[in-house]
Amino acid sequence: MGAALLTGCQSQRLISMGDLSSASNREVFWMSIPAIAFSIIIFVAVAYTLFHTVQRFREDRNTAEPAQFHGNNRLEVVLVVVPFLIVVLLSVLTVRTMARINPTPQDAVKIDALGKQFWWNFGYPSAPAAAGGNVTNGNELVIPTRNQVAITLTAGDVIHAFWAPNLGPQRYAIPGSQKTWQIDTDRVGVYYGECSFLCGASHANMRFRVIALEPERYNTFLQAARAYRAPTPAPGSAEERGYNIFINGKPSTGALACASCHRVQGTPANGLAGPDLSFFGTRHTLGAGMWEGERAREMLHEWLKHSPKVKPGSLMPTYDGSEYLVNGKVQKGGVLTDAEIDDVAAYLRSLRLPEEADYWRGVPVIGAGNSQGGADQANGGDQGGTR
Repeated sequence: MGAALLTGCQSQRLISMGDLSSASNREVFWMSIPAIAFSIIIFVAVAYTLFHTVQRFREDRNTAEPAQFHGNNRLEVVLVVVPFLIVVLLSVLTVRTMARINPTPQDAVKIDALGKQFWWNFGYPSAPAAAGGNVTNGNELVIPTRNQVAITLTAGDVIHAFWAPNLGPQRYAIPGSQKTWQIDTDRVGVYYGECSFLCGASHANMRFRVIALEPERYNTFLQAARAYRAPTPAPGSAEERGYNIFINGKPSTGALACASCHRVQGTPANGLAGPDLSFFGTRHTLGAGMWEGERAREMLHEWLKHSPKVKPGSLMPTYDGSEYLVNGKVQKGGVLTDAEIDDVAAYLRSLRLPEEADYWRGVPVIGAGNSQGGADQANGGDQGGTR
């Protein structure tokens, strides 16, 4: 029954498999009650029998030769039948629970999840974007409360595992395989998730956030995301300079274009190698959840300049001219000046959803010890992350 009791804490945020706001967790919890009860009964019975036997038949109290006998049919039957019945009962409870939580409801909200080293991309296959393709978002999964959410999971390189303990069980993401299961919650909030399968140098840094909204607010987000087109930067602005570098790179110094790996709705950027950056300015995390809030804003420049330095194993190119590894091969990074990197950061921060569709606004971080955690974080500014 470790499932209901195991808890952890990252940055003072509660990660709990015993969070009963999830129907899946509730089913597992109630299935576990008989297992705990039987465990306690068996422990007490065995401990009592052991200590009673040791006390009663101590050598200093029994000098005579012990009575000799061969076998005890009644005892042997009890020791076989009782464990058998317990196993049968637990098996029935397990099968019943699996039958309740495994089937995908027809009306479930469908979301695709792709795990790669070392980030997540979440797509909404039933939400085509006006700019082409489907709505997707990197490292921040937005879901409605009081709805079953069917996650179809796969991996693009090695085996990963998707796990948001407060919302349901973990599942492996396997290259070439698609697995669908459900998560859900009745409570609005920001929940923490992570990769739970050792997948490489930054396995511990492969995190994500799940933001659960009221259904009405979720629909507002989805409608705005479908209609979203990246704004056209003002002529001569830092955002325009950053946009030009984002789309074209800087060939004279070998700096690769961000658009070759990333997608931004409404622009020529349609790369698939990295997370979707369409709503980068609305995000509050950076580096697949390594930093959040104001710290994410502070780290953005360093992240863009030399991602592998701050996140081991990151496949993003470097822009300070240093070398980095891609699939074991040494690559030479291009060069952007600090001012040019700041321009790219300014462009990324301009990629924002309308205020009414800001899914972080006022949403509490579950387990933060402060119901205003989400609101405070939302007021921290326009942070974001690329991986």
